[in-house]
Amino acid sequence: MKTLRQFALLDELRLARQPVSAEALAQRLGVSPRTIYRDVVSLQAMGAPVRGESGLGYQLERGYFLPPLQFDPDEMEAIMLGLRLVMARDGGTLHEAAARVSGKVAAAMGEDDGARFRTLPLLAVTRPRAGDDLAAQWSSLLRRAIRERRIVELTYLELEGRASRRAVHSLGLTLFDDVWLLTAWCELRDDFRNFRLDRIAGIEETGATFRLQKGRRFKDYLARL
Repeated sequence: MKTLRQFALLDELRLARQPVSAEALAQRLGVSPRTIYRDVVSLQAMGAPVRGESGLGYQLERGYFLPPLQFDPDEMEAIMLGLRLVMARDGGTLHEAAARVSGKVAAAMGEDDGARFRTLPLLAVTRPRAGDDLAAQWSSLLRRAIRERRIVELTYLELEGRASRRAVHSLGLTLFDDVWLLTAWCELRDDFRNFRLDRIAGIEETGATFRLQKGRRFKDYLARL
């Protein structure tokens, strides 16, 4: 029980971006702050790079690699359903990536749990949509543009069928039931705009990149909603 609790404590610290107080950790794990203090001392004695002290909060050193932990049944099912939903909705690089992730997760679980994970009786099924093939041809390019903050020029078909050209800063993608939606900062409108991937007629890379600015980030767009 103690070992499992300490693994859970390490997992909480791995997920945290800022120092976490002993009180907050105790509440999440259902123990007392005094137990957290003792567990931290034990982990530090075993070589785990937990920084901080009581009253200030704790966090893991950056770059520290934790071995994969055992997933409980709900976590295992959530991972598999998510991966199978991606594979059902995308026939391109995301489909292939999800299949690779599934294999890696199964291997990390060990022989018995990995075999159980691979054969979970959970399926994700979606109906074919008219715009799926159109969206799929742009998905990989736009995800790279988002990662590398590339400015691209879209040829976009408006609702009335008229084509327009827009230089955009690609910020984020949202997958709805029926469409993929690109959220971008449009240089023409000097504001956020959303573009359906199935209405994109062409994309040209400009070779230019953009810097994220406060008020023009994906999270700034979400804050407006």
